[in-house]
Formats: sequence, C-alpha cells, structure tokens
Amino acid sequence: MKSQNNIREMIQKKSHSGSSLSDKIVPIILATIAAISILTTIGIVITLLTETITFFTRVPISKFFLETDWNPFSSTPKYGIWALILGTLNITLIATILAVPVGIGAAIYLSEYASKRARKIIKPILEVLAGIPTIVYGFFALTFVTPVIRAIFPSISSFNAISPGLVVGVMIIPMIASMSEDAMSSVPDKIREGALGLGSTKLEMILKVILPAATSGIMASIVLAISRAIGETMIVSLAAGSSPSFDLSLTHSIQTMTAYIVQVSQGDATNGSDLYYSIYAVGFTLFIFTLIMNFISQMITKRFREEY
Repeated sequence: MKSQNNIREMIQKKSHSGSSLSDKIVPIILATIAAISILTTIGIVITLLTETITFFTRVPISKFFLETDWNPFSSTPKYGIWALILGTLNITLIATILAVPVGIGAAIYLSEYASKRARKIIKPILEVLAGIPTIVYGFFALTFVTPVIRAIFPSISSFNAISPGLVVGVMIIPMIASMSEDAMSSVPDKIREGALGLGSTKLEMILKVILPAATSGIMASIVLAISRAIGETMIVSLAAGSSPSFDLSLTHSIQTMTAYIVQVSQGDATNGSDLYYSIYAVGFTLFIFTLIMNFISQMITKRFREEY
C-alpha cells in the first residue's frame, strides 16, 4: 500500500513539474498545420465564391443554369452550363461502367481467392497504376485507345467521349479495388467460417455474406471514384475535344467542365472579362458536384457501416 502511494506521489510530481520544451512546441506546430489546412480551404471557397458572384452580376444566373448552349467565344456569348455538365456526366458514366465491375472483381479476388504471393504481386501493380500521371493517361487515350476504337468503328470522331471515358475508368479502378478490398478484408474470419459451416459455397459466401457486410466501404469507394472521375482534367482535355454539346452522343467531340477551364486558362481570356470570370463559375459548379459526392459518401458510410 505504501509503495502504491509512493508511485502516485511520483506521478503527481511528474505531472506538475515543468514540461519539456518539446511538449510545449509540438502542440503549437500541430495546431498551426491544422489551421493552415482549414484556412487554405476557406480561402479557396471564398475565391471561387467572390469571383462567381462577379460573373453572375454580368451574366444572369437563369441563363447559366437554364440554357443548354455553351459558346462563350462567339460575338453573342452563350453560357448554358448544361452542355458542359452533360459532357462531364458522359465521361463519368462510361468510366463508372468500366471501373465498378472490374474494381470490385479485383477486390474480391485479392480478398478471397488470391494467395499471399499473388496479393504481393498484384497490389503493387494496382498502386503503380494509381500513381501514373494523368497526362500520360491522356496521351494513351489519344494515341492508342482512340485509333483502336476508330479501327473498329470508323465513323467515330478522332475526339470522342468513349476513349477518354474508358481511360478514366482504368484510372479509377485502383481506387475502387483497393478500398473495396480493405473493406472485405476487415470482415472477421469467423463470419466466413460460419457461412461455410452452414453449407454455403465460397461464391455464395462472398455474394450473400461478405459483400453485404462490406457494403459501406464498397459504396464509399465507388462514390469517391465517381467524384474523382468528375474532376479529371488532362485525359478529357487531350482526348475528348473542345466542342460542348447538349446531347447524349458519345461518338463526337465533347467538352467537360475541367477541359473548359484548361482551355480558357491557356490565355484566351482577358483578365476581368466575362470569359475570365466564367472560369470561376464553372469551377464553383464543379466544386458543388464534388462536395455533394463527398457528402453522399459520408452518408453511405454511416448508413451501412458494420462494426465487429
């Protein structure tokens, strides 16, 4: 008992004694880093918002959101954002159709079928695929994927939505595969053993037990990958073209929101002109899209999260 009291006294003396210099400085440094991150985000939002408001003082917001023609370079400029939004959604849809089944299939294989050796080989390859610069993907789409598609379907334009859509899908496969595999691997082995012990085949166990249990992580990976596809820039700038149009055709040149920002940022806009401020209006619209996708991801994660 006496020894316990002595230990308590030592702890109290230590806690009340003067802290070392590092104990005082480290919290300040960490708080500063956190504050820089928050202030940077606030600065980006304020910049986008103020410049977008300036744009809408010159161009009616009704024309921006209700019209479908986008031609800001003509003598009578038209700023119907839906032409750019539809082009962005076309690319995103093609990418999602390719990436979701391939990414989830790769995750199932890595989590449930692959040996440790195969996992050690495949995982780094997926990580390398995720680390390739998007400009490289863009040239790959333009110089390889597009000629292959045109060799099969000659009527397709040199700039189209299919080629960049497929390559964007390849780019986001590692994100879906990695996050989904992590979600499946987090399902306890006792659940697998219980399903197999009740007579399920391995495929039935995966489809009826593992996938439902990992739904939260899988859906979050899909939503984040879609958000990444919406914001992709270089691939669509190189391979999709620069002709915004309000239609669902995938075989001719289109333009996405990010591609328009790149086009105008190359020097076509005079500082202070309507064309210049339109960059921020499109950027703010893109920001709203990605923000909504992030909120959806968080809602899905909370709604379907399973704790073991």
